[in-house]
Amino acid sequence: MQEILLQVSHLKTYFPIRAGILKRTVGWVKAVDDVSFDIKKGEILGLVGESGCGKTTVGRVILMLENPTSGEILFNGKDITKMKKDALRKHRRQMMMVFQDPFSSLNPRMTVKRIVGEPLIINKYCSKHESKNRIVDLLGKVGLKEEHLNRFPHEFSGGQRQRICVARALALNPSLIVLDEPTSALDVSVQSQVLNLFKELLSEFGLSYLFISHDLAVIKYMSDRICVMYVGKIVEQGYTETIYQEPAHPYTKALMSAILEPNPEYEQEPIILKGDVPSSSNPPLGCRFHPRCWLAKPVCSEKEPPSVNVGNKHFASCWALEKDWD
Repeated sequence: MQEILLQVSHLKTYFPIRAGILKRTVGWVKAVDDVSFDIKKGEILGLVGESGCGKTTVGRVILMLENPTSGEILFNGKDITKMKKDALRKHRRQMMMVFQDPFSSLNPRMTVKRIVGEPLIINKYCSKHESKNRIVDLLGKVGLKEEHLNRFPHEFSGGQRQRICVARALALNPSLIVLDEPTSALDVSVQSQVLNLFKELLSEFGLSYLFISHDLAVIKYMSDRICVMYVGKIVEQGYTETIYQEPAHPYTKALMSAILEPNPEYEQEPIILKGDVPSSSNPPLGCRFHPRCWLAKPVCSEKEPPSVNVGNKHFASCWALEKDWD
């Protein structure tokens, strides 16, 4: 049985809406609202959902780049939300992030040597002489060469920039890397190279990934388990093959029906959802998907659905899964 590396319990992150001359709080954006999941050592957990559903906020809060409103984040059994500044700084070395845009996340005035070496210097990871060897070794791991050390980000392609970001994330030998849409800004021909690189590094460095994406094909290829997110909540989670073959939540079924199959004989009618995605500042009562759901009944707009185990550690939050639904 795999040991749990990260355990997130009832995580909430609300951002204030301020208005007026005095900038008083008049409401809250419920970006993440009661989210729970875990990541095992050596595992890739995929987090999928539409833009604006709170996926990136979950990743940032796990690294404490944003402060949670409530909930627990246990990393190796320690609640990092209650750590003091110095303890958190030391603990952060074990958690890194690769951002969506490989250009804006790199300092254009710094060379590759400085970009990859900065975490080593700040955290006093090794001596100056050892740091150069470490940087060259990391560049080699991600498919770059020593001759790239003194070049600047604008001299590289998008795929190469993302490789630099990966090398920087690996500098302190972390246990967990949050990958926030790491291939969405890349050409399709380059995406497969970067994804295969992530898989190779997973076993070589003993890593675990939280892989955030809206691309269902990428999530299927990369993930061991999947969490499907909708307007701040996880509506379904389970093993990848189970969810792709037997989705339980109506929202997940709609997502899966939109996947294009590379088979001209395969015919599947996509499920067209009506209406717009609700605002996180004013989410609907009950199930947040009910205004767009073709199965909705009165109870869906009155009470929030419980998480139901539909078998083989496959959980979904939908009233239609209850035995007395009919």
